[in-house]
Amino acid sequence: MRRLTRTLLLLSSAAAAACAPAPTYDLVVANGRVIDPESGLDAVRHVGISGDSVAAISEQPLKGTTTIDATNHVVAPGFIDLHEHGQQEESYGLMVRDGVTSALELEVGTADVAAWYKSREPGQIVNYGVSVGHIQARMNALGDPSSGLLPTGIGGSGSATEAQIAEMEGILRKGLAEGAVAVGFGSAYTPGATMAEIERMFRVAAESGAAVHIHMRNNVAGLDSTIAAAARANAKLHIVHVNSSGDANLVAFLDHIKAARDKGQDVTTEAYPYGAGMTEIGSALFDDWSTWPDSRFGMHQLVSTGERLTRKTFEQARKTGGTVIIHGRSEEQTRGAIVSPLTMIASDGFIVNGRGHPRTSGSYSKVLGKYVREEKALTLTDALRKMTVEPAKRLEARVPAMANKGRVRVGADADLTIFDPATVIDRSTYEDATIPAAGIPYVIVAGQVVVDKGQLTSVRPGRGIRASVPPVK
Repeated sequence: MRRLTRTLLLLSSAAAAACAPAPTYDLVVANGRVIDPESGLDAVRHVGISGDSVAAISEQPLKGTTTIDATNHVVAPGFIDLHEHGQQEESYGLMVRDGVTSALELEVGTADVAAWYKSREPGQIVNYGVSVGHIQARMNALGDPSSGLLPTGIGGSGSATEAQIAEMEGILRKGLAEGAVAVGFGSAYTPGATMAEIERMFRVAAESGAAVHIHMRNNVAGLDSTIAAAARANAKLHIVHVNSSGDANLVAFLDHIKAARDKGQDVTTEAYPYGAGMTEIGSALFDDWSTWPDSRFGMHQLVSTGERLTRKTFEQARKTGGTVIIHGRSEEQTRGAIVSPLTMIASDGFIVNGRGHPRTSGSYSKVLGKYVREEKALTLTDALRKMTVEPAKRLEARVPAMANKGRVRVGADADLTIFDPATVIDRSTYEDATIPAAGIPYVIVAGQVVVDKGQLTSVRPGRGIRASVPPVK
């Protein structure tokens, strides 16, 4: 009798479920080719979103209050940019149309983490996050006169006393306690900082399980010393823009990173898909400019005017300040960095008052258009892996919430990029970096459509990506 009763109850429940109305989702992305690099899913599916999360991935049509028809388009996790200096509205508006849904400033960072996040509340176009930066801490401790991201005086070239090094350690510990995602370094911009000083800062990062993201110096020898210092400090190491740092020695750079990884060391790296870099012309990177041959100056393009520089105009620009684009890497070097299985994609982008580098607005669309579609140098899934789940995994130990980003799966954050694989491409140039990418009609952040038919909407659902902050007692 009990068995019969149980059977009848199960049949009744099944019948009730069959008769129940299908749920209505807040947003449905219908008919798209859903690619999730983590699980390997690559099939036409319908994605149902409730609130800020993915609630359903179905082979059958779903009902939504709002529906986006993604026929002939790819539905991918929103791109995660680990290296984005442009942390303001102008840059956010360009990068999101390049498919970026989370942008993090992890190289230079900030010396005041709490204030940095506070200034961006309650929301932005995309999700945002920051490191606590050794560069900024050093500028504070040594009293550098620069008001920009990088030192122009003693903060870069000066030697630190024991008291100043201890002050830097205190700034880093405070920033980590305030939820900094990582610890940022730029030893190329702080030639006065010894490797012993940098290693001490690595040890502070290791205390909190934070990765160190570093623009390193001195080419292959500098890479080896940086890897060795991170190993001694037991710090997780991320080498930023391996294409810029490796330059003509890119193959050796990648080989040395792979050798460290093969030995079990936690080392990762990234690249952007352009042959020119950009930085502040007043930085210590150019302190030896007076020794250059005349032919070298023409590689440098002043961002504010677009002009190529001479010895005379370079000297003038050093005095007035600003940013400069540095041309010189070959296409072979750029391609080698992008296709390497070791690299993630990160833009190193920055736009100010309509001027900057095209990587802010075109890094991800260029990889998808040029290196995937046109050259077939990468598979689509591999390219998306470099843009989504791999950057998320780099940060998960420190920021567990990243386990819900960079994926298309039920329960994941509804950060999605919808693009046309047949037309996606970058369009910005070194003379005009503000031209948005083509072929990315829809971008969703936290379940809200921030790019609709290629145009920005008015919503600002992006929130701070941050490590846990202890409650105030």
